[in-house]
Amino acid sequence: MPGSVGPLEIVLVLVIALLVLGPKKLPDVGRSVGRGMREFKDAISGMDHRRDEDEDEFPGLDTTRKS
Repeated sequence: MPGSVGPLEIVLVLVIALLVLGPKKLPDVGRSVGRGMREFKDAISGMDHRRDEDEDEFPGLDTTRKS
């Protein structure tokens, strides 16, 4: 399928990133990218927005605690 990314392309990108960034910075960059993706996903799904509305409506409600 044209435009799809296969395992060879992923390995090539990782090798280039390792050469450009170096082994010491690569984990930090990976963490930053992961955090950015998570924040983007939360912003798109409105996770933080709903949590804030619940706290305003029910001030004593702890939405982070699981039963």
